[in-house]
Amino acid sequence: MAVLEEVTGSVRAVVDRVGPAVVGLGRGWGRGSGVVVAPGRVVTNAHNLRGDDVSVTFADGRVETGEVVGVDSDGDLAVIAVETGDAEPVEIAGDASLATGSVVFALANPGGRGLRATLGLVSTTERSFRGPRGRRFRGAIEHTAPLPRGSSGGPLVDEAGRLLGINTVRLDGGLIVAIAADQGFAERVETLARGEALPRPRLGLAIAPARVARRLRRAVGLPERDGLLVHGVERDGPAARAGVEKGDLLVRAGDRDLLRLDDLHEALDAVAAGGELRLTAVRGVDEREVVARLGGGEEA
Repeated sequence: MAVLEEVTGSVRAVVDRVGPAVVGLGRGWGRGSGVVVAPGRVVTNAHNLRGDDVSVTFADGRVETGEVVGVDSDGDLAVIAVETGDAEPVEIAGDASLATGSVVFALANPGGRGLRATLGLVSTTERSFRGPRGRRFRGAIEHTAPLPRGSSGGPLVDEAGRLLGINTVRLDGGLIVAIAADQGFAERVETLARGEALPRPRLGLAIAPARVARRLRRAVGLPERDGLLVHGVERDGPAARAGVEKGDLLVRAGDRDLLRLDDLHEALDAVAAGGELRLTAVRGVDEREVVARLGGGEEA
């Protein structure tokens, strides 16, 4: 009984400390949750948002209209400017030391339908997840604290109420993945709060899966070859300026063979914004190399 009382006391303490900072976004189960991280500032998942304005419901029932000031679609992170009133911001842990088995608390206010709080354990701190636009990120927190629909964007915290992550993906078996609130997270939030795009190198391409490229080449009588089929090219983007066209098969980027989309993302991540990336493109049966001069912003 003493152990259960201690657990109950820990959950109640976290709810009292963090609960007022947990908000609901939109109305009903169809939207999500968020958390106040600074006066006038709420953080949530990018996939929870539709348009530039969003209804924000606070723990005391107050409803405000917030303005979306920054969105990282690749990393599934967004910042909302809204009147947060007396809600005490949650401290970003930044350098928290987590290990498998660490106790964590997940909170949410699904679509403004009321505060939820659960307890769980960290199953790994090295989980990868794929953002809404296909980019894979590593170093996420996987945990066992169960959450209902509409909880994405809500906080994962420690016993002291410090923000460890933003819950974003529900996996098979009931596990949850949270974007880690590390030092890089804090910097991304600050950048988005200023209305600035994150400085990621970009090519300006839409890519079809490798299996589609092999099937299409076979259908038109061309030799099968691994690579990434260019499905679309952004006008005046880095790839377009380098001469890449729709229908090209990208087989190499920098020193990496391109077998899957993650290979291209890794090649991009190795180049600083404003740098250059050498691409090997196959058009029909002809192969050639081009150099794309990269800019910042999000992957098109």
